[in-house]
Amino acid sequence: MKRKIYICTVVCGLLLVVATRVAQLQSKSNADPQFAVGIVFHDKNGNKKYEKGEPVLPNVRVSNGRDIVKTDQHGRYKLAVNDDTIVFIVKPRGWRTVLSDTRLPRFYYIHKPNGSPKLKYPGVKPTGPLPSSVDFPLYPQREPEQFKAILFGDPQPRNQKEVDYIAHDVVEELVGTDASFGVTLGDVVFDRLDLFESQARTIALLGIPWYNVIGNHDINLDASSDQTSDETFERAFGPAYYSFDYGKVHFLVIDNIEWYVEDAKTKDGKKKRGYRGGLGQRQLEFIRNDLALIPAKQMVVILMHIPLTGVNDRHDLYRMIEKRPFCISVSGHTHHHEHRYITRKDGWRGPQPHHHIINVTVSGSWWKGAPDERKIPHATMADGAPNGYSILSFDGTDYRLDFKAAGRSAEYQMNIHAPELVSQKELAKTTVTVNVFNGSEKSKVSMRIGKNSKWLTMKHSPGIDPLYRQVFEAEKKLKKKPWLSMSGPKTSPHLWKANLPPLPAGTHLIEIRAIDENDRSVSGKRIIRIK
Repeated sequence: MKRKIYICTVVCGLLLVVATRVAQLQSKSNADPQFAVGIVFHDKNGNKKYEKGEPVLPNVRVSNGRDIVKTDQHGRYKLAVNDDTIVFIVKPRGWRTVLSDTRLPRFYYIHKPNGSPKLKYPGVKPTGPLPSSVDFPLYPQREPEQFKAILFGDPQPRNQKEVDYIAHDVVEELVGTDASFGVTLGDVVFDRLDLFESQARTIALLGIPWYNVIGNHDINLDASSDQTSDETFERAFGPAYYSFDYGKVHFLVIDNIEWYVEDAKTKDGKKKRGYRGGLGQRQLEFIRNDLALIPAKQMVVILMHIPLTGVNDRHDLYRMIEKRPFCISVSGHTHHHEHRYITRKDGWRGPQPHHHIINVTVSGSWWKGAPDERKIPHATMADGAPNGYSILSFDGTDYRLDFKAAGRSAEYQMNIHAPELVSQKELAKTTVTVNVFNGSEKSKVSMRIGKNSKWLTMKHSPGIDPLYRQVFEAEKKLKKKPWLSMSGPKTSPHLWKANLPPLPAGTHLIEIRAIDENDRSVSGKRIIRIK
């Protein structure tokens, strides 16, 4: 009995010593936090290292993912860090950061002394102790008020074959672009995180800097928490949220993929995992700090993956941007194209509705559908619009978005659905349906038949695209298909309809004209026969 008491006394004593030591270390850690310090400078000799005599850059913003500080007159900054911190700069106007050989901006330093946890797809290797100085080289570049940015929604390849689809369907036609940079709006890949590099090398052939937004198919699905779900993305692209300036525009890239692992278990005994749209308090603090340094009348563009109306804590973001007269947001995720105007119905309190763009996707409907003559699936999106990309153009605070169908002429902006042959008795009951790919509730669409006839106003009528339904039903009847089956039709927000007017027998030309809110016009034609 005495022996048991003695052993217990010794063990308890050891535990007390360990607990005391841990408390002392914790107290020391709290009293003496770790800081990253460094210099932002003009790298005149291009060696990426700060050397005496090179100009330092004051007033450059630097962040730890929550706090933002400005460099002092000596180009220096100081930020608190922990063992899982990415320190990054907010690229100022007129400067560019280091670019990798795949044209990815390297505007950050990852501090993970112990590296990422073990996951199916590797994250960051151990970075070791914090360097004595974390410096950021910058290089001057011309950034006019007028410029363009390319926006890719959801390229989402599930294998190398689909990376090749991206190469042939969109990248080849963009070589030589005059855009200043490009952005992929999430779902860079389709859960195959080992394809990050291959796709980056393909897009790099455009020769312009390329930024990336994290999507729900870009995360580590075996991660045990939201904090560790971005490890492979961080290794490839850096922080999952950040900001930068180009010209007079401020771009804010956010991570609205919130990964969760619940204690409740599924039928197979595993913990329930999934994602939802969310920002989290730390990121919201970064956004608040970031926007606090941006003039109220500067143009702000927020880039994300899940559409803004699908984000749980979006109202916190609304409060930060709704008084800004020049602010838009762009997302991907839903695989359709839409101009959405957010109003008080969704809790928006701004004087004007917020313009949110759900961008056309490169993969269209996930690379589904019969292949064309290039052996690339037609990949038509379920709203009836083709796969492709958009080009966002700026002139100060003015902006416009152009829709570009992959592999088609820039003039291809609509599909017109009407029967080939109509009897005169059926004219009044025959509907012409027009899918204006980049149309919105603010578009004005009209139709005329014959050069000397009047333009007839068409009614905005969101619904199922009849042409897409026809193709879907035809493919569905095929028993064996060597391609992925098309997705079912979904409501298209950019359809207009009108019935045919009285017409004599013969062959007639239907002309469609669509004018957007900026008074830009696109057109289409279709021939119809009347008997």
